[in-house]
Amino acid sequence: MTPLELLAPAKNLECGIAAVDHGADAVYIGASRFGARVSAGNSVDDIGQLCHYAHQFDVKVYVTVNTIVYDDELSATEQLIQQLHEAGVDAILVQDMGILKMNLPPIALHASTQTDNRSADKVRWLRDVGFRRVVLARELSVDEIADIHAQVPDMPLEVFVHGALCVSYSGLCYASQHCFGRSANRGACAQFCRMKFDLLDADGQVLEQQRHLLSLKDLNQSQHLDQLIQAGATSFKIEGRLKDASYVKNVVAAYSQHLNAFIECHADQYCRSSRGKVAYSFTPHLEKTFNRGFTTYFLQGRQPDIFSPDTPKAMGEYVGRVKEIRRDSFNVAGTASFANGDGLCFINHEHELEGFRVNRAEGNRLFPQQMPAHLRAGMALYRNNDQEFERLLSRPSAERKIPLVMHLEATADGFSLSSGAASVSLPCEHQQAQKPPRENIIRQLSKLGGTPYECSRVELAADFNYFIPSSLLSELRRQLVLSLSKESGPLPAESHIQENPGTPPPYPHAYLYNIANQLARDFYGAKEVSAYELKGGYGPIMQCRHCLRYALGHCVKHGGTKPLWREPLVLRLGDGRRFPLEFDCKNCQMNVYAED
Repeated sequence: MTPLELLAPAKNLECGIAAVDHGADAVYIGASRFGARVSAGNSVDDIGQLCHYAHQFDVKVYVTVNTIVYDDELSATEQLIQQLHEAGVDAILVQDMGILKMNLPPIALHASTQTDNRSADKVRWLRDVGFRRVVLARELSVDEIADIHAQVPDMPLEVFVHGALCVSYSGLCYASQHCFGRSANRGACAQFCRMKFDLLDADGQVLEQQRHLLSLKDLNQSQHLDQLIQAGATSFKIEGRLKDASYVKNVVAAYSQHLNAFIECHADQYCRSSRGKVAYSFTPHLEKTFNRGFTTYFLQGRQPDIFSPDTPKAMGEYVGRVKEIRRDSFNVAGTASFANGDGLCFINHEHELEGFRVNRAEGNRLFPQQMPAHLRAGMALYRNNDQEFERLLSRPSAERKIPLVMHLEATADGFSLSSGAASVSLPCEHQQAQKPPRENIIRQLSKLGGTPYECSRVELAADFNYFIPSSLLSELRRQLVLSLSKESGPLPAESHIQENPGTPPPYPHAYLYNIANQLARDFYGAKEVSAYELKGGYGPIMQCRHCLRYALGHCVKHGGTKPLWREPLVLRLGDGRRFPLEFDCKNCQMNVYAED
C-alpha cells in the first residue's frame, strides 16, 4: 500500500491548523529565519504547537530552512535546526549544502526545489548525499517525472500541484538580486518576473510594449493527480506560504477531495499518509480564491497560454459578460449570482486590469460604488472577491475526526477498553446488571467531544451483562484517548550524510552552485565561495522553460511561423534597463541575461 501525501502551506500557526483541519497530510512552514519566504517566519514555540496539533492525526510538519546561508549565520542555522528537532519537526527543507556539513540532530532532510531538481542524475546524487526526499522542479512533464522515478525508484518525489509559478528554474534566478539587491535565494524575491517589459528586436523595433511577458498563470493540477501518482510522485504540494487561512482552507479541501476520490477507486494500492476524516460545511471552489488564471504548465509538454501578459494580479472566476450599461449600473449575461461587496474586474482595451467593488446587487444588475470608466458591453467579467464565499470560510468550515472502533471486555479483576493497538484497564468488581447495560455503555464511551476522535462503533460480547459505573466508563475513555495521543509524534530519523558525496551534475558557471559559505565550499570541494549574491557572475540571471519565441507563435520547432524579427531579442524595463534573451533550442530553454 502506497501512502499519498497532500502537503499544504502555512504562513503561521492559524493557517497550519486550518490546513490540518481541512485535510492536509503534511504542512510546511517557515521558521523565524532562513526560509525562502522571508516575510513568513514563525517562532519555534508556534511550530512546536503546530507539531503537537498535527501529530494527533499523523500529519507531518516540515520546516523550510531553504535559503543560502552566509558564514556568520552558520552557527545560528545549526542551533535553529536543533531547536526544530526538539520541537518535534518531522523534516527540514534544505537548499544550502553547507548544512550537510553541520552537526545535525537525527532529522530527515528534504531537498528543496531551490536545489534545481530536474534530472535523474541530480535526484540520484541528492539521494546519495543523504536526502530523504526531493522536491522536483515545477517545469517537469509527467513523462519526465516518470523517467526520474524509474531511474531512482527508492527516492520519494514531491511535486507542486497548485499555486504561483516562478518563471525561472528555482534556485537559478538572480534577477531580483541583480536589479534590486534582494536575493530570491535568501527569501527576498522582488518579483522581477511580474513586472512590465517592452520586447525589442536587434534593430530596436518594439515587438511588445509594456506587457507582463514573464508573468505566468497559476498552476492547477487538480484534474491530473492520477497521472502524477502513476508517474511515481507521492507528495503533492500546494504553493502559498504568504496566503491567508481562507486560501488554505479552500485549496486544501479541494485537493483532499480529489485525492480521496482517486484512492477510493484504487483502495488496494493507495491510502492517505495521515489519519482522520473531514466533514466540510462548504463546497470548495478553486476559482474563488486568489489565482492569475490556471495552467497545467508543462505537464503534457509545451502548451500555449501558460502566461498572463495583461496582468500579474488575481483574476478570480469568470462570471459572465457585460450586457447593457446604464449611467450608474450594468447587467451581466451569465448564471452567476452576486452579493453586495463583491470585487469584480476586467481587462480593458489597453490590456490593463481594472477592478471595482459592487455597492448593490439586484439579481444580475450591478451598481458599482463608482462606474468603471473603461467598462464596455461584451467585456468578460471576473470576480476576484466573493463576499458570500469569504463569509463561509471566515467561520469554522471543517471538522476532522479519527473514527474509533472501541472494544470493551471483562478482565480477571475489572474491565479493559481497547482500540487498535492501544489498550487500558481498570480494576472493578463484576456486578451483573439489573437492566441491559449496552445503551449506557455506548453513550458514555462515545462522549469524545474536544478530542480528535469520534466513536464509530463499540464492540461488546453478546453475553456482556455487567453494570459499570458511568464514572469508570469515563475514566476508561479518558485513559484510552491519552494512550492513543501518546502514539502520535515525529517518526525517528537517522542522519545518512555521506562524507564523500561524489560529483554533482555540472553547471557551466560556478555561481549556479549557490556556494555562500565555507561549509558549502568544503562540501563541493570548490576552490572558493562563489554565490552570485557575494561575487556576481557573467552567465544568465534566469533560466526559463517559458519561451517568448514559442509564446508569440514563432517557434518553428513546435509548429510556429518563422519570425521576421532579427535576434537577439531584448526585454526592457520601464526605467530603461535591458535584458538580452538567448534561445537555447537544444535544451528547449530561454535564458535571460543582464546587459552591462
